[in-house]
Amino acid sequence: MLKISVTSKLDGIRSWSLQAIDTCPGSIESPGVLVPACRGCYATTGNYNYPNVRAPRLANREDWQRQEWADEMVAELERDRYFRWFDSGDVYNLALAEKILDVMQRTPWCKHWLPTRMHKFPKFRMVFDAMRELDNVSVRFSADSVDGSYTPGLHGSVIGPDAATYTDALGASLCRAYEHEGKCSGCRACWNKDIELICYPAHGVKMAKVIRLMSI
Repeated sequence: MLKISVTSKLDGIRSWSLQAIDTCPGSIESPGVLVPACRGCYATTGNYNYPNVRAPRLANREDWQRQEWADEMVAELERDRYFRWFDSGDVYNLALAEKILDVMQRTPWCKHWLPTRMHKFPKFRMVFDAMRELDNVSVRFSADSVDGSYTPGLHGSVIGPDAATYTDALGASLCRAYEHEGKCSGCRACWNKDIELICYPAHGVKMAKVIRLMSI
């Protein structure tokens, strides 16, 4: 059974998600060590730890493997105009990526945003390339840093200590959710294919600690 999430930050825009870290192979820097951006992952704190929030994400890891899943997702998105994949977790399995591509292809009325670190694994690149060919899809490869550094032409999103970090970033859009109580408030830049880079000022106690330790 499909388990769709609604996060308050996204103005009611829905998402399909998995449990963080467990489904994030791209978050591993070395055995037992996460990349800096994932050490302060918001999806491992706060509300994400409540059983009623964890349950659908755990269920989705099994549910997507059903033969009917893609058909049901297409029907589910009939009234959606924007959709986010993975407000937690990542597209850890190539078969899952192929099913998501199928859903995207069959829902041209809906704009899809998919942030990921799975571009690090060559076997996923063909699927991501196919997604990026679609007018209604924005695939953003996430940078691993928390100091605002990224690779131009590769990364589509990056985290930095604060808004001032990005004053010289060309072709970029600053996420201003911090000015609106942590909410998108009508902004849809993450879904906009014409914007090359989304810059996120760090937020949360856990991320602040990561940045502080990285600067020592």
